[in-house]
Formats: sequence, C-alpha cells, structure tokens
Amino acid sequence: MALKLDLGGCFPEAGPSREDFLAAMPRAKAARESHLSHPPDWRGLGGRTDLLEACRERAAVILEQEPETFVILGIGGSALGNSALLGALAPFSQEWAPADGRPRVVVLDTVDPDWLKGFLDSVEVDRCHFNVISKSGGTLETAAQFLLFHDAVEKALGSREEARSRFTMTTDPEGGHLRALAEEQGFATLPIPSEVGGRFSVLTPVGLLMAEVAGLDAGSLLEGAAKTADSLRECAPEEDAALAWALAHVLHLEAGRPLHVHFPYGHRLRLLADWFLQLWAESLGKKEDADGKVVHVGPTPVRAVGPTDQHSQFQLYMEGPDDKVFTFVRVEKPDWDGFLPSPFADIPAFEALRGQDLGDLMEAERRGTEAALREAGRPCAVLELCKLDAFHVGQYFMFFEIATAYAGGLMGVNPYDQPGVEAGKLAALALMGAKGHESRAEEISSLLGGEESLRFSC
Repeated sequence: MALKLDLGGCFPEAGPSREDFLAAMPRAKAARESHLSHPPDWRGLGGRTDLLEACRERAAVILEQEPETFVILGIGGSALGNSALLGALAPFSQEWAPADGRPRVVVLDTVDPDWLKGFLDSVEVDRCHFNVISKSGGTLETAAQFLLFHDAVEKALGSREEARSRFTMTTDPEGGHLRALAEEQGFATLPIPSEVGGRFSVLTPVGLLMAEVAGLDAGSLLEGAAKTADSLRECAPEEDAALAWALAHVLHLEAGRPLHVHFPYGHRLRLLADWFLQLWAESLGKKEDADGKVVHVGPTPVRAVGPTDQHSQFQLYMEGPDDKVFTFVRVEKPDWDGFLPSPFADIPAFEALRGQDLGDLMEAERRGTEAALREAGRPCAVLELCKLDAFHVGQYFMFFEIATAYAGGLMGVNPYDQPGVEAGKLAALALMGAKGHESRAEEISSLLGGEESLRFSC
C-alpha cells in the first residue's frame, strides 16, 4: 500500500553525484523542518471527513435530479484535478455514461467559443448539473462560463428559480464574488478551505463532489492522501521519499537541467501528469525569492506518456541537450494483464510476443527506455504505485504536493503564490474594458500593436 521511489539512476557521471546529494541533506532537512513547523492546511485534507460528508450530501441532491451530464466549470487548479481523477479512475466517463446510470462527467476548462458551442449543441442543458469552481470567485473564464450556461439553462427551464437548482458554487467559505452571488441569489455552495490554493485543492470539494457524483471512491482517495502525509511526517528526514525526490530535482536544476520530464507509463496516468505540470510550474517558477531578490528561477515540467511518446519525443531525450531529469511513474500490476494469443507465432514480427501479455510489453518498454536513458547519462527516477485505484491516486496527489512544498523551501521561493498568473489576469481584465484598468489597456494595445511588430501572411 506504499509508494516506492527509486533514485538509483538519478546521479550519472555528469552533474550532481550521490555524494553531492548526501552533502546537501542538511539543507533539505532545514526545508523539511520549516515546512513541518507550520504545515499548510492542505496537508491535513486526508482527515477532513466533514468536507467529504458535505460533498456526499450535495451529491445525493444532485443525483435526485437525474442529470445526464455533470459539468465542471473552472480552469487551472479548478479543473485539472477533476480531469486527473477521471482519467485515472473513470477513463471513459466523458465519452459514455457509466453503466450504473450515473451522469457522464465533462470538464470544460476553456472559454473557446467554438468548443463551448459544440458542447451546447451536443447536450440538453436542462439535463445537466453545473459545478462552478473558483476559489476567489473572480476568475474571468469561470465567470464567463457561468453567465453562458446559466442563461442557457434559464431559457430551457423557463424559470430562474429552476435554473438555480442546477448549479453548485464551490468557492471560498467566507468571501469573494462567487460567495456573495450565491448568498444573494440562493445558490447551493460547497467550501474550499480558505488557506488551500487552487493547485492544492483537488482533495477538497473541488474534486470530492465530482468523485461522489461519478461514483468514485472519494473516501479511499482521502485515506491514501492521509497515509502518505502521515508516513512522511513520522519518518526520519533521510527516509522522506518526497524530500529525496525534491532535493534530487533541485540539485539537477541548479546544475543546468531545468527540464523535468514527468513520464508516466500507462494511459490512465496521463492526466495526472497534466495536474503535476501545473503544480510544479506555477509553484516554483518565480521572479523573486522569499526575500524579494530578483532571481528568475524555476524548472520547466514536461509531460511524456509511455509508451506513446517513445515514438515522438524519445529521440530528443536520448541525443538532444542533456538538460532534463526524468521521473517514470509506473503501476506495479495493471488491473488486466491482456494476455496475447499466438495464432501467428511463427511470423518473426510476432515471435517476441509468444506467451506474453500487454502488461509485460508495457513494462519491458518502460525498463528499456529507462536503461537507454541511463546508458546515455541521463538522470532517471522511478515512482511506483502498487495499483491504480483511488487510494493510490490520493497518495500520488499528496506525495507531489509535499515534494513541491519541499522544493520551494530548497529553492528559497514561495510555492503558494502566483504573481505572474495574476499579471495575466489583470491584463485580460484591462483588455475586456474593466473599470479602473483603462491606462493598462492603452499600454497593452501599444505594446502589442507597436511599429516594431513583424507581420507576415501566406
């Protein structure tokens, strides 16, 4: 039931050595001690049965409506965790409704008008329930989605009161625009704990409500997260797997390997990797360190999915610049082996598959990829999940959240803010004509349409 981490291939000849890793352990211990002395609220989410119970109660009300489609309206951390859960635990629920009659789940993490028009054309909005997710309540994309779908539902049902029952607002428990709207208009709400930021929120009602509606095992999800949080807190610093993984990656970053390739082997793991990309990039890519000094630091996470991306990216990884660290994520045993029959075993192309199964093939490809990279002097780590279920997905979430917090401490940056993201949001508000942003809109128009621009057409 434990995650297993192997850093044996993480220290090739070029770059930081095992000796460097051990010498840096006092620095890592200090980062860990600082984190544990003031643990963030998200670290205890595995024990928040009150949040789980609130989601179960709300899910029961939603299911009584017998919706055909449960729709997530949100972007970034409000959407990626839900997509990761679906991809790992219910990979076909967006294409086909589950057999037990539960609604299919769709995550709409965009304001692309063509995409949203296609969705509107493909569903009956009066047979949908919408979960509007925004911690601040001021996310422009989520606000736009809500206005669009609320109008469509109200027109379909002919009543604002009826339309209100088809929405749930998941937001800050006390403040923010969405909370104010919900209280004024009477929308049902679920809380995102005040001190839990968006990219750390999948184990709050952000992800738990969807899990309950879709019939996923939300209780086991929290149990897995709690086990990992407890295990990492109680172990010695030298045995802290998240600390070791974070330290190895920070050392490689400092040695000139800024690209961190998250390489899950298994198609159901691919959206977990997308969730990790936001967590690692948004938490650690910073202009200033914790003391306000301009440093412009941060790793660039990259997703590769095995074995698919062996056939698209691997040439670069093997023979391109030595600027990458690889983390393979594997499942010890797939749910289904996929034994391969052998009616054509005499044909050379099929000979190696005699008596094999798909699980053997995928693991052989993973091990072969790891071996080739290690022989080429490329650093590789391996994280293993015993199986792919809700408990182990909860472990995965908590492991990388804690590792990210440790990495922030090692790098001397605040892993919980995102000033660069806020700058982009303010620019978008200015361009949309928001009051008080007129001068910024003029600056942006001048910047984007200046005489120095080079334009071509073909």
